[in-house]
Amino acid sequence: MDAGLAAVRQVSPRVREHPLLMLPEEDLDFIVQFVLTSGSLKEMAQLYHVSYPTIRITLDRVIEGLRESLRGAPPDPMTGLLADLVERGEMKVATAKSIRAVYRAALRRSAEMEKSQ
Repeated sequence: MDAGLAAVRQVSPRVREHPLLMLPEEDLDFIVQFVLTSGSLKEMAQLYHVSYPTIRITLDRVIEGLRESLRGAPPDPMTGLLADLVERGEMKVATAKSIRAVYRAALRRSAEMEKSQ
């Protein structure tokens, strides 16, 4: 069994909705187009009139959102904000990834400090 499917089946019984349905509608639309283009990021970039790296970061954001919904975690607002900035062309992909890495490292340090207290 695929690890992703196993994770879907292991979601808490309290969660009655399918994990995909917990994603924002724009992410669901993206997933539909992704499937219809047979997973071709090049075709997706053409369809959305953006660069390949922009589509790649959008896909990464959707994947991360799905992983978070499988874990029952609330969506990460920083990742969403950075992805939106990249998608609108207001920030370069590399800059967004750097900011996200620093942000996540700060979150980890904060969580570790809380655990040690």
